Amino acid sequence: MPHTLDRLAATIAARKGAEPDSSWTAKLLAKGPEKCAEKFGEEAVEAIIEAVKGDRAKLTSEAADVLYHLLVMLAARDVALADVLAELERREGTSGLTEKAARRP
Repeated sequence: MPHTLDRLAATIAARKGAEPDSSWTAKLLAKGPEKCAEKFGEEAVEAIIEAVKGDRAKLTSEAADVLYHLLVMLAARDVALADVLAELERREGTSGLTEKAARRP
């Protein structure tokens, strides 16, 4: 059975070519990658605010919004969730310090 994020990514992909009036996702995607990125940023800031406040329920809700808008932003740039997950798997087992050091020029 596909994971919730896989199903959500598939729904977002299916709405990519839909009429903007048919769904919020289609409307957002029709506005272009820049608007999708802007919306992701707004949701991330809202999640940060709730994390600082310490309200678990509101943080949970905002985190769900962040994940949704991240997937929309990725779809807007034709980046598949599977590619992001593969990158995470590639990094798995590697110290964060080692991984960051490897990315420095």
